[in-house]
Amino acid sequence: MSILKKIINNEFYLFMNGKLIYKRWFNSGNSKVFDVMSYDKNTLVSLKNQDIKKQIMKKYRIGQIVPSSNITMETEIPAIFRSRETILPERFTFHSSRMRMKKVTKEELEAMDAMSLKCAQELSDAHVDVMGYACLVAIMSMGRGYHCVSEVNLHQETVANDFPTPIVTSAGALINGLKVLGAKQISIITPYMRPLTDMVVDYIENQGIKVKQSIALEIPDNLEVAAQNPMNLLEIYKQLDLTDVDVLVASACVQMPSLEAIDLIQAECGIPVTSAAVCTTYEMMKK
Repeated sequence: MSILKKIINNEFYLFMNGKLIYKRWFNSGNSKVFDVMSYDKNTLVSLKNQDIKKQIMKKYRIGQIVPSSNITMETEIPAIFRSRETILPERFTFHSSRMRMKKVTKEELEAMDAMSLKCAQELSDAHVDVMGYACLVAIMSMGRGYHCVSEVNLHQETVANDFPTPIVTSAGALINGLKVLGAKQISIITPYMRPLTDMVVDYIENQGIKVKQSIALEIPDNLEVAAQNPMNLLEIYKQLDLTDVDVLVASACVQMPSLEAIDLIQAECGIPVTSAAVCTTYEMMKK
């Protein structure tokens, strides 16, 4: 008698003499017996071997450096990771450290950014596997290319704490994500005041990507930004002329919710649609 066990895409298969007799889906816990005659008590013991599940369900700790008033990054980023868990075996936990900020002004953003190093130290104490700095406009308002400076500084904090950790900034992640999508020209929607939106546009263009149009919703209160209905974006984006636009950034802010609307907008407009949160999650997964 020949017994063969296989794990494929988080599914367990048991073959006897070349014939599939049992299948188990680890994500749902469901299972199906295909050959009752071959499924005896000894086979059942084998299937309960916890080493099999431990082997494929490695856990990773995701660290987030977030503004104190940000309530979206701790919902949208985990939601994307949870979606990944339905098709791949790894599992994720989420851990945050906060920087004080209530109003989205250049002055508050600069003061908040100074707190990011302390946050990196705290998350490094938790031995997270990757850290994400979750405030795009804070980075971009500090000057062109500042995401590179910030990522180095934050990484050095983890090195000094004897636990070197990969760093992602939402600003750098958006730039990298747009380049992965092959974007030469984009349009963006932001919740920021017009002067901050113009800074974001300048920052992106300095990275070699043209911004054809930008919408500034001009919401100064960060909690109000988080309270926006993402489905409103289905109407807001129609104010943009998407002719010759390669990618639409439905939310160039990790605080403004957009996840529920992205696929719907993409289906309507026919071009790739992304957001700062989506790009940040993608960059974290790459690390």
